[in-house]
Amino acid sequence: MLRPAHFRRPEREAGRREDEEMNHSGTIRLETKRLVLRPFVITDAQAMYRNWANDPQVTRFLTWTPHENVKETEQILSEWIAQYQNPDYYCWAIAFREDEGNVIGNISVVKQDPNVDSVTIGYCLGRRWWGQGLMPEAFSEVIRFFFETEKAGRIQANHDTNNPNSGRVMEKCGLRQEGILRRSGRNCQGICDECIHGMVAEDYGELIKRRGE
Repeated sequence: MLRPAHFRRPEREAGRREDEEMNHSGTIRLETKRLVLRPFVITDAQAMYRNWANDPQVTRFLTWTPHENVKETEQILSEWIAQYQNPDYYCWAIAFREDEGNVIGNISVVKQDPNVDSVTIGYCLGRRWWGQGLMPEAFSEVIRFFFETEKAGRIQANHDTNNPNSGRVMEKCGLRQEGILRRSGRNCQGICDECIHGMVAEDYGELIKRRGE
């Protein structure tokens, strides 16, 4: 997973209508059956460090190494929190609804292409909560938010080909594997081949129709 990022939209290109552009609501609170997705606060540092940021098994296929201490986590959170003033910045803490103060993971936009209204999503979850369907639940809500509220045209997520479990999360959410880019990424394992998964707005519309049948 890359660091969360925000990007300024360039001047609208020729032939593009204003009503085709994405909305930008920022990191607003989202809820699922079991989870809350909310902005981070600085007091989340202890739980973030304890639950995933210090764990080399969690960061194995991410782009950042385990945090050495909670002060490093606090510094990272300070940088993220400062970005919440930007409406095109999306970085959620994941927590259980009944225990919002104990964050267990993170899901965020790590790349945007405003020319085609595309967002790339990255995520991580504390090892204690793997295998419980929590990340597909969180990611599915983020997908709904971007297509229904922000009017995105495309959602993408990438994973190291040596980390197929992440790909299964994407597929459970309805993303389709679109190909493999060789030697296109770098993570804690070094240079890697990346598997690309994507969903476009039309795919989402069909998915909603099938679920309603």
